[in-house]
Amino acid sequence: MLELLIPLLAALAYLAAAALLVFRLRQDETQPLRLFWLVLPALALHATTHGIGWHRLHGPDLHFFAALSLVGLGMAAMSTIAAGTQRLEALRVLVYPLAAFFLLLYHFAGHGIANSLDWRLQTHALLALLAYAALAVAALLALMLWFQERALRQRQLHGWLRALPPLTQLESLLFRSLAASFVLLTLALVTGVLFVENLLAQHLVHKTVLSLLSWVVLATLLFGRWRYGWRGPRAVKLTLTAMALLALAFFGSKFVLEMILHRA
Repeated sequence: MLELLIPLLAALAYLAAAALLVFRLRQDETQPLRLFWLVLPALALHATTHGIGWHRLHGPDLHFFAALSLVGLGMAAMSTIAAGTQRLEALRVLVYPLAAFFLLLYHFAGHGIANSLDWRLQTHALLALLAYAALAVAALLALMLWFQERALRQRQLHGWLRALPPLTQLESLLFRSLAASFVLLTLALVTGVLFVENLLAQHLVHKTVLSLLSWVVLATLLFGRWRYGWRGPRAVKLTLTAMALLALAFFGSKFVLEMILHRA
């Protein structure tokens, strides 16, 4: 009973927070609504759900739905931390329901078997999940930036777009998210090279190649921003390209191996 109650309470807290944020946006309030009193318990219950699952399996569960839920947890945590200093109601309205959905999907359909990973491989896996979460947040920010720039050009800044931070602030937050994802992805790739053995035998070549391509795109974008001041549509396109490559590398490969080929 407790194992069912905890994820349900977490999902309800996420959805309640999103509903309050939507209400705040409809009221056109200018003051940020942080909702730490509601979101922090949701994050704690979300993490507890995975902790219970890992305890029951006597090891970490990092299969497809579990990994998706952990990424949702990372996205929700990062968005909540950023909300401490930024007005990000529009972002969190998207992230919190996603986290709730991924958590319920994991609880009801996603339990696998424990992965036999030592602390080194667990560190590598954690870094990879955090890199994906940071890049997913960056991708959402890039889409918001694109919509905001488009609305400004057409002089149609209304509705939820009015709840976004100023353009320069949103752009700055995007590149901070990209920098964080670049650092995390770099660490994930380095630990993968150092700690993962029998790369060819584990069918991980395509995963490594796609991750490296995503890393190259991120490096190019960050260098272009620093050296040439890249911004706007170019930054959005490269962000989404990096996100697509990393999604194929991580979840694309996991979906094919685990859901189609039924391999661990």
